[in-house]
Amino acid sequence: MKLIAQSENIEDFLDSDFIYVDKTEYIYNLTRNYKRVFFSRPRRFGKSLTLNTIRTLFEKGVDPYFKGTWIYDKWEQDKYPVLHLSFLEYSATDLDAFKKSLCQPLRDFARLNKITDYTDDTEPGNLIRNIFTVMPDQMQIVLLIDEYDRQLTANINNSEMYEKFRICIRDFYGAIKGKKQIKFMAVTGVTRLKDVSIFSVGSDIQDLSYEFSFSNMIGFTRDEIKKFYIDYLRLGISYEMDKSSEEVTETEIEAFIERMATHYDSYCFDKKYRNKVFSTYSVNNFLHSIVSDKEVYFGDYWYEVGGLPSILMNYMESHNLNIENLLTSEIEIPYNDFMNPTSLIDINENVLMCQTGYLTLKSDLDPNVNVILGPANSEVKSALFRLLSLKVFKKNTSPYSSGKKYVLEQGSVEDIISLFNEVLASLSYDKYPVNDESVLRALLQVYLIGKNHDVRVEQHNSKGRSDILVNFPKRRVVLELKYTEKSNEEQIKLAEAEKQIKEKRYGLENLQDRELLQIACVFNGAKDKRQITIFKQIT
Repeated sequence: MKLIAQSENIEDFLDSDFIYVDKTEYIYNLTRNYKRVFFSRPRRFGKSLTLNTIRTLFEKGVDPYFKGTWIYDKWEQDKYPVLHLSFLEYSATDLDAFKKSLCQPLRDFARLNKITDYTDDTEPGNLIRNIFTVMPDQMQIVLLIDEYDRQLTANINNSEMYEKFRICIRDFYGAIKGKKQIKFMAVTGVTRLKDVSIFSVGSDIQDLSYEFSFSNMIGFTRDEIKKFYIDYLRLGISYEMDKSSEEVTETEIEAFIERMATHYDSYCFDKKYRNKVFSTYSVNNFLHSIVSDKEVYFGDYWYEVGGLPSILMNYMESHNLNIENLLTSEIEIPYNDFMNPTSLIDINENVLMCQTGYLTLKSDLDPNVNVILGPANSEVKSALFRLLSLKVFKKNTSPYSSGKKYVLEQGSVEDIISLFNEVLASLSYDKYPVNDESVLRALLQVYLIGKNHDVRVEQHNSKGRSDILVNFPKRRVVLELKYTEKSNEEQIKLAEAEKQIKEKRYGLENLQDRELLQIACVFNGAKDKRQITIFKQIT
């Protein structure tokens, strides 16, 4: 059984017998049909491996690294010198250090390719322009730039440093624009911004971030997982069902992939809203855990690496996210906001959430209608609410009672209300004041989903919708929340909540053999209270 890749260098795939999910047909079409391209994807989605694959093809050809892949007998490009720059390696806090770090690989490239007599310079834009000027007329290079926006995203909360880096990066791209010395250029990043000239009017670079033909180039499709990871799928099923891998059926494999999809699928980078992909990082970690742990566990991997990017943490330092918007499965934003973000300083927060992977396309891209965004899957939704919890709550309130058991799953009604009051007491009330039922409901959902609870807000049945419903294998907890700021209204509000639960029969739909815990409760938002003051279990 081949190993799951632990590298972004295509040469390691052969040397270490790693699984390579064959994306070479996309790369063939990319390099054949375009001269200069850009594509954005969230962190740890496979951008760097894609650029490394392009580099290896242009620099070394197909032997021996691409034997057995689609491109092996079709690649006919000559070899070219490759200048591969990763902005992740350069300073994001010191402009002079950034310039020095960026200039050095330019000088190294010139030396290795015997390009001499250029005028040295400490400005990256001037230096690369000077190197191009003295290159032989017939010489062309391949230019690859990974994470072009690293210095900008790191300074989203520092307008002065952002502007300094923006001007430097803009000048660098201005220096390479339209240069005949570039045979092919590919640029990757998290964001697409107009204020660095790379995507400005008249730019010669093609933004393929949401191009239908390349929407599956980065990320795994269901068919690719089934083809390249079949041994891991069979192994996982064999552990779960206590049977040999050879006994695993096609139906069982399809059902297993469907369960994986719930957690890791449905990222969409397709303007036609047809193609969707799994997170490569999450899939690799999930399947690797099957071998290492000898069991199937659907972990949340997004948050640990891709889920807490500095760009969002910095943004949240100076911006309050619209939590109620983020709680919905569909968020509408103007088409122009989505397609033409100018600067990170004033970017639409939902566009930023999409570009960092917390939201994804839920509609096609039509200039005449709004764009719909939403969370891709349960893993990223959980990561989203874990992130929001860092912003909303002043401390991390454990959802467990003794013995690592969820309070909501095994605790009493009193235990549950006590937990909620502890959570509500830790709110940043200056930034997220609780002033009505909808805000109260939203903030409790942020906490519960961030702790991996199966939460349904405003769960519909034939007679109405409950405020919060939490499912466990053997229990269902239903809450009807009421808000007041007056102590003399508490009993009235509690009676209203109780009446709604009984009349609307909240929580009875598809209950199966679960225990049903229905709780009516009243939150008093007065400054001297700010807690659930009275509650009642409905029997």
